[in-house]
Amino acid sequence: MTAVAVAIFVGAYVLLVTEKVDRTKVALGGAALMLLLGITDAEHAFFSGETGIEWNVIFLLLGMMVIVSVLRRSGVFEYVAIWTAKRTRGRPYPLMVTMCVLTATASALLDNVTTILLVAPVTFLVCQRLGLRPEPYLMAEVFASNIGGAATLVGDPPNIIIAARADLSFNDFLVNLTPIVIVLMAAFCLLCRWMFRSYFVYDPERAASVMRLNEREAITDRILLVKALSVLALVLLGFVLHPVLHYEPSVVALLGAGLLLLITDVETSDAMREVEWPTLAFFGGLFIMVGGLVEAGVVDRIATALADATEGRLGLATMVLLGGSAVLSAIVDNIPYVATMSPIVSELAAGHGDEGHVLWWALALGADLGGNATAIGASANVVALGIAAREGHPIGFWQFTKYGLVVTAVTVALCVPYLWLRYF
Repeated sequence: MTAVAVAIFVGAYVLLVTEKVDRTKVALGGAALMLLLGITDAEHAFFSGETGIEWNVIFLLLGMMVIVSVLRRSGVFEYVAIWTAKRTRGRPYPLMVTMCVLTATASALLDNVTTILLVAPVTFLVCQRLGLRPEPYLMAEVFASNIGGAATLVGDPPNIIIAARADLSFNDFLVNLTPIVIVLMAAFCLLCRWMFRSYFVYDPERAASVMRLNEREAITDRILLVKALSVLALVLLGFVLHPVLHYEPSVVALLGAGLLLLITDVETSDAMREVEWPTLAFFGGLFIMVGGLVEAGVVDRIATALADATEGRLGLATMVLLGGSAVLSAIVDNIPYVATMSPIVSELAAGHGDEGHVLWWALALGADLGGNATAIGASANVVALGIAAREGHPIGFWQFTKYGLVVTAVTVALCVPYLWLRYF
């Protein structure tokens, strides 16, 4: 069954890369084959926390999509778009840097998917105002969200898995990963100047027209705005207090969505109409396919091979783990990869005492940053591409990946001297 599972996944991946078949059809078709051929079953696909659909991700997305749908009706995204454009005086590169820094900062406190759901509407509006192509800005924000999410325990789901397995605290992540994330963001902002240089076309007339706008006039329903922002603040507080309250982000998001629909006049059907249902279905199919690889032992074999290749040398193990995690997380979702790799890293780390903690930081950085490499490497990537397609600005697999590979290569390479100089 191992060869069949690999064949199904590779076949689906080829179809995703060529973009000749809708990605949701590909993911659901691949999942159906995994179930039909008995590589996985309903019990593992729908109810297993390790090899099944990551329902926490699905319902987190659903809840936040509903909240964003209601919030959009207040005009607040238009307000933020005009405010941001005016602060950067309509200049394309400063605008991108500002949006990326805001995105990375938000992703350190929230999960990166939630951040993209909040930032994407603003991006399309500000680009429309300034006559800019939104695709490079949205891609840059996705890269920034994955980089920023590596800084804290709650920023990226793999970090939560690592923290639980290694008994690490919020402050452990803050002290060990935040310094390198700041360096990576500085390098990334410089990299954007080169990667997207052809898109930075300044239109002085559009910039001048934006400067004359009054952003306060964009707010169309102040009562709805107050209610929506109050609920959103409670939801964000619930995310931040996850280590204390122990409520999953998905539960917090669903509670927030339900409360917001309850206290406003927005029709449920109207709010649900803007939910990215194809994206949610794509995630479901992708999780089942990756779960099939885990069930067939493919991911475990690769992880064990990485561990065996290091032969007990901590420095080599750290670098192999960093690079290997980046490569594998670009191909399969980093959540099941980290869940599979964590027990192996735990054994390796235990054999080196306190010094072995560096392996956890290598795993976190590799998995989080490797997600930038391809269009399906991280949940935020998939969500962003779904939103872009809905807004009429589709981003192709290779269009995203050609930039993502550069960002991943540069950021992972910068982690090498950081890990070596700080821990060896």
